[in-house]
Amino acid sequence: MSRPVSLSRSSPSTVGVSTIVSSRLVVETRGTGFFDVTSDVAKFLHEAGAREGVVTLFIRHTSASLTIQENADPSVLKDLTTALDRLAPENAGWVHDAEGPDDMPAHVKTMLTATSLQIPVLNGAMALGTWQGIYVAEHRARPHRREVVLQFLGSAGA
Repeated sequence: MSRPVSLSRSSPSTVGVSTIVSSRLVVETRGTGFFDVTSDVAKFLHEAGAREGVVTLFIRHTSASLTIQENADPSVLKDLTTALDRLAPENAGWVHDAEGPDDMPAHVKTMLTATSLQIPVLNGAMALGTWQGIYVAEHRARPHRREVVLQFLGSAGA
């Protein structure tokens, strides 16, 4: 196993958790696809007065999920939809189809992705990479109203 050419790390900082702020974000989807909520989470952090800590997102559904993905090239999201469709196709002989042929595939896609995310908050902003965005992934064909619980834990100030 080889070591990287260079390693560096910033000095650790300690912040006491003095604030817990919660909110619910409602996302109206248009059917299958990815819906960018990055700016909505940033607005929540601003309104919470977040300085240092962590923001957690939790989606309250079993047929939609959350993901952090590239936000620069829309073809990435199209290809991710294609990949999920290949991993959990509608015509795979599923037993559970109470809400239609996309019902069980949507549950499988949620299991393969995530129902919660945790993102560090540094100096009042999410520590996302340059090309990272936060998305609600809708796995059902028809539009849905999805609820995401947002929670900031950390220090806050004016």
